[in-house]
Amino acid sequence: MSVFVNPENTAHRPTGTYGNVISQIQKDGVCPFCPESLAKYHTNPILKEGKFWLLTDNLYPYDGAKYHELLIHKQHITSFDEISKEAWEEMHDFIKSFTGENNIPGGTFIVRFGDARYTGASVSHLHANLVSPDGEDDDRKPIVARIG
Repeated sequence: MSVFVNPENTAHRPTGTYGNVISQIQKDGVCPFCPESLAKYHTNPILKEGKFWLLTDNLYPYDGAKYHELLIHKQHITSFDEISKEAWEEMHDFIKSFTGENNIPGGTFIVRFGDARYTGASVSHLHANLVSPDGEDDDRKPIVARIG
């Protein structure tokens, strides 16, 4: 059984593609966010690549998100103390660049780290979600993210 994914944290999503992909990853026993496996499980293009991070559109964005980007650490790590000062700086640069280029006036930044039983993540590989709604949509509903 794979320790890289937590299918229990997909229960809030409708049955279908996402759950099937997580099940396949679990059977394959690989980390879907590690560079050698990413292209197999994540078909969206990489928007930006640095020494430490990849930036890509989330393949399964939160309902109501105009933007839902993933920042994935290129090395398989799970905790904050494994992030170097240089990696923190690169992440900051990625966020600043993306939000500036897309004129994003506000949003939420969630970093998934550590034991997935506490994070709500379906993948146990340190990554971050940059999420912003369509602020111009008067009928928009709140974006809901699972934590824990």
